[in-house]
Amino acid sequence: ADTITIDPEKLLQLAPGATAPAQNDEDSIEFSINPERVGPVLHRLVTPTRTRARIYDRDGLLLLDSPTLSARGTLRPDANEPPPKALPWWRRLWVEARRSLEPAAKQRINDDWITNGKSLPEVEQALQGQSATAVRVDPAGETIVLVSVPIRRAASVQGALLLSTQGGDIDSVIASERWALLRFFLVLAAVMLMLSLSLANTIAEPVRKLAEAAERVQRGIKSRQQIPDFTNRSDEIGHLSGALRDMTQALYNRMDAIESFAADVAHELKNPLTSLRSAVETLPRVNSGPSRERLLAIMQHDVRRLDRLISDISDASRLDAELARGDAGPVDMAELLRAVVATVADSPRSNGARLRMTLANSVGRTKVGDFVVLGHGSRLGQVMTNLIDNACSFSQPGGEVRVTLSRERGEAKAEGAPPRDRIVVTVDDDGPGIPPHALERVFERFYTDRPEQGFGQNSGLGLSISRQIVEVHRGRIWALNRPLPGGSPPRAPSEDDEDGPTRHGAGARFVVSLPAIEP
Repeated sequence: ADTITIDPEKLLQLAPGATAPAQNDEDSIEFSINPERVGPVLHRLVTPTRTRARIYDRDGLLLLDSPTLSARGTLRPDANEPPPKALPWWRRLWVEARRSLEPAAKQRINDDWITNGKSLPEVEQALQGQSATAVRVDPAGETIVLVSVPIRRAASVQGALLLSTQGGDIDSVIASERWALLRFFLVLAAVMLMLSLSLANTIAEPVRKLAEAAERVQRGIKSRQQIPDFTNRSDEIGHLSGALRDMTQALYNRMDAIESFAADVAHELKNPLTSLRSAVETLPRVNSGPSRERLLAIMQHDVRRLDRLISDISDASRLDAELARGDAGPVDMAELLRAVVATVADSPRSNGARLRMTLANSVGRTKVGDFVVLGHGSRLGQVMTNLIDNACSFSQPGGEVRVTLSRERGEAKAEGAPPRDRIVVTVDDDGPGIPPHALERVFERFYTDRPEQGFGQNSGLGLSISRQIVEVHRGRIWALNRPLPGGSPPRAPSEDDEDGPTRHGAGARFVVSLPAIEP
């Protein structure tokens, strides 16, 4: 069979209706691009991409425009691009507004640029052998992208191919992306608004209420202000609410204590002052020597009592501040008790009683350094001195005051936590004991229940100050009566006991329990 060989470059050289290539003369060089041959190829390439293609010759004249091609890619003699539709007035305003806002490089395509390619910089650049791209605005005000490339044969540029997007394609893509971004930001704004409202209701509003309540407490310190209760929340707001409520309650309790303390001080100072005033008023009317001496003795007694009261009141008033400012450190209770016992035994305060100190340990540790607590040595020494002085004052001459120091196993504070040892100090006397109803009252300020011969020799603040010091050291102090021979063993008062154990004993016992630390 015969074979036909087609050279594509030779096809481009065929003139319309010719069966052989034209001679390589000047005319054939000038019209080397055959639109009828190029049209079908160009149509197949641009149709799927919705791209518009224009081919210009070397002089910039428009040879081929893809909208003028038929479905087969052939030229339609009567195919002319329809004139652009007249835009409505509002669209013209929008186009002019966009045009005024467009950058200078984004110029508008004029109608003469379509037929005269050299008026378009991109085509001119392609005819010079270089590719070019640009973003323009068509007569309808829509953005288009232009790409121009030279058409070469061998090393010679025969023309230019200009590709452009359809009007509105780029704008629709941009509008779609803008709308997607707008929807994203609208959703984000809605989420942020909901989060802001949620945060305002769950955080800002409770904090505002707590702040207002704190300001009310500051302004109306004379009236009780209630702090909002958010302790049912497990976050920081709940913790803050609980802390503020506890702090406010502690403030009110301190105010009540100060008010009560001031009333007690006024009452206690008034008694010796009344007695002193009566003695002073009576003294000028007494002529006998023994009566005057008795009145002077009463006056001296009242003055000493006032001096003791003022000293104890001063000590009690600065106790909290001193404990808060001072730094706690390890205190060896064995050494401290030995020093206190030796000091009291050699002083008239012993009242003729014998003092005996014993070390005991239920956990098998009695060596030096096993009785260390964390605290203020001077104040703990004051507690021990008060208890031993109190025991000596109730003991008969020749009696015995027993001081026992022990280390005992405590109870675990949390499940799985090891129990913490406690240092226990017990002070026993051979006195008459404490009435059952007074086992707790002895720790009240200015309470005293002494024999008649000892009245006025104590201020009644010693045990109250001792309990205050012990509680600051996270300890506990209580009183009970020692059992009579053959009786049941003593026990500490429990929370269910209103007046403590209802038993009289062979003497009073004061117990101090403090948390131990390792030396």
